[in-house]
Amino acid sequence: MLYHLFQWLTSENIKFPGSGLFQFITFRALMDILLSLLITMVYGSRIIRFLQKMQVGESVRELGLQGEEKKKGTPTMGGIIILLGILIPTLLFANLDKTYIRLMVLCTVWLGIVGFIDDYLKLRAKRLAQKAGVAYKKGDKDGLAGWFKILGQVGLGIIIGATLLFNDNVQVYREYTGDKVPAKAIQVTTREGKIRNFVAADEPITTIPFVKGHEFNYSKLMPGAIKGLTWILYILVVIFIITAVSNGANITDGLDGLATGV
Repeated sequence: MLYHLFQWLTSENIKFPGSGLFQFITFRALMDILLSLLITMVYGSRIIRFLQKMQVGESVRELGLQGEEKKKGTPTMGGIIILLGILIPTLLFANLDKTYIRLMVLCTVWLGIVGFIDDYLKLRAKRLAQKAGVAYKKGDKDGLAGWFKILGQVGLGIIIGATLLFNDNVQVYREYTGDKVPAKAIQVTTREGKIRNFVAADEPITTIPFVKGHEFNYSKLMPGAIKGLTWILYILVVIFIITAVSNGANITDGLDGLATGV
């Protein structure tokens, strides 16, 4: 928001000392980091104390895993600290016109809501047990149903994949090495004075540093007869990445499914 505010002020010939710094992504990235540290380190401890005061504590299933006792009492909604540390600096300093920024914000908020609902249902089950005078033991069915979590992640994967494929503002450029340079080519001059030409790719390509040319073309995995359905494969890969990364955070927790040090 601050970025767009200073952009508007500049277009109206209203200048403030230092406002030109917001044109540089390095300055805005630095401010993002500093504000994120301020939120998580200064206000994070206050949020944790508030959640503990509200008795929003974590209950742990007794699985005999190493370190499970240490997790008892940990605020179950402490993930809000991470969300605030990401969203507030991004909304203040990032260029919100960029499709990638909007997708990042959408992904963060979407999965944050799924996690919030899951934690809320667990907390609700715990409080209902306390009101009934029954000893509460954390179970697999206390939070959000597993299929609902997967459904939310798959839905997000479809939105992200379709946007990356069909949005005109998202485009991958590859270097053109032919003799006749297309009119729409973008020329880049290197430090050595060499001119390199880049053209927009007309196929789904992902930049991967471990393959030849640092580009992976999904259409090469599809036979010629169904090459037009490459977009389906691309969206499936995006869905897999989102679900794998999202669930991997819980799996490696050490208490929610995989023991660390065992």
